[in-house]
Formats: sequence, structure tokens, C-alpha cells
Amino acid sequence: MFYGKLVAGALGLLVGGPIGLVVGLFIGHSFDKGLVNTLQFGSPEKVEQIKVSFFETTFLLLGYLAKADGHVSQSEIHHTESLFVQMGLNSTQQTNAKALFRQGAGKDFSLESTVTSFLQTCGHQKQLQQTLLMFLISLALSDQSIHKAEHDALAQTAQLMGFGAAQLEQLLRMVQAQGQFHGGAGGGSPASELKNAYAALGVSEADSDKVVKSAYRKLMSQNHPDKLIARGVPEDMIKIATEKAQDISGAYDLIRKHREQR
Repeated sequence: MFYGKLVAGALGLLVGGPIGLVVGLFIGHSFDKGLVNTLQFGSPEKVEQIKVSFFETTFLLLGYLAKADGHVSQSEIHHTESLFVQMGLNSTQQTNAKALFRQGAGKDFSLESTVTSFLQTCGHQKQLQQTLLMFLISLALSDQSIHKAEHDALAQTAQLMGFGAAQLEQLLRMVQAQGQFHGGAGGGSPASELKNAYAALGVSEADSDKVVKSAYRKLMSQNHPDKLIARGVPEDMIKIATEKAQDISGAYDLIRKHREQR
């Protein structure tokens, strides 16, 4: 790949002579390198590698997180098994997922090396990393509360992925609130449901209609099946993201209706 060097070098020579040629070649080389990385990252082979890494890392970290407070609870086991159903895993895939879960819950498991390996495979796809983190948060909230050890494990994982403490807390609030709209669930007071709806979108009641709608569209885009598949999320896990999109849509509908009545 040398198109960048050819074009930038020629322009540099015309504008700045020999020195411009050198500068142009340097700029062109940087462009070519970035283009090659982009093309490699988007190749079918690379996407397949990411899918395998995403699947393996998810269940390794689910096991690690479940054991963080010293024992794996029945609700955590049930939540993990429910993922099998949501994903439509066959018996071989389930066996593999259970083995990864047990490995992650083992005393010899290395969080840092696991996350590092995942980051090396997926590159700088921040949205892909956030999707994985959201899955982990969902497990942590499977028993409706987060143990301090689980929170610490999440914080350590988030930090290794480059997420700050404030970002993690925002994601925690959003996932917890989105869960209130799962399957059309509600049952709380109108005020509490509305509060959860704003939290689910990561916005506040003081935000304008434009800001709220923008947040909603961004979340729906992040959970769009085609985009997730293109990023390397395994097809088996797309069903989970689709359900999350329904929860987000439910929260937005509640906010929209409330604002129309004001």
C-alpha cells in the first residue's frame, strides 16, 4: 500500500521542493499505515477473530465477576444460563461457555492478561468494549444489587479497558434503569418510572427534547444488530442487544409521552 506516499510525496515536492518531498513521504507513510490497519481490521478474518475473542472473554469475565464476592450465587448461575437461552447456543457452545465460566471463576485466572488479549484483538473499538462491559454489569445486577467485591471487579475491568470511574457509574445507572423496562415491566409510581426512564438514556429531566432524542438515537444506533455484527459481536449475542434496544425504546416512549402532556 503506497498510494498515500505517492500522492503526499508529489504534493510535498511541488510545494516545498526536496524538503517538502521528505515531509510528504512521511505523512503519506502514516496515512498508508493507518489505511492498511483499517482494511485489516475490517477483513472477514479479523472480524471472525474478534467474534471468537468477544465470546470467550465475555464468559471468562462473567465467571470472574460471579466469583468476585467469594462464591457464585444461584441467581448468577441462573442469569448466565439465561444467556444461553437468549443466545440460542447449541450443546457444544454451551459446554464451551460453561468451561470458560469455570475458568474465569478459578483461582489462577488472570484478569489483566485476559482483558489485554481482548484489547489487542478488538483494537480501539470503544463501543465494542462498552458492549462487553454492559454484559458484565447485567450479571452483577442479576440479584438486584452489587456486592462491593463485584463493584471492585467491575471497576478494575473498566479501568483496564480505559473507562474512568465516572463512566462506569453512569453505565451502572443506565443498565439498572433499563432493566426496569425489560419486557414492558414497570409497576412503580409514575414519578419513579419517569426517573428510571431518564436514567436509562443517561440524561436528566432538565435536558432539552433535542438532547434526549439525540441520546436515544445514539443508544439505538449502538445496539443496532448490523452495526454490532460489523464490530465483531457474535451473532448469538445480538438477541441480547435487541432486547436491550426494546428496553431503551420503552424508556424513551415514556419520556416522550410525558413531555407531550406537559
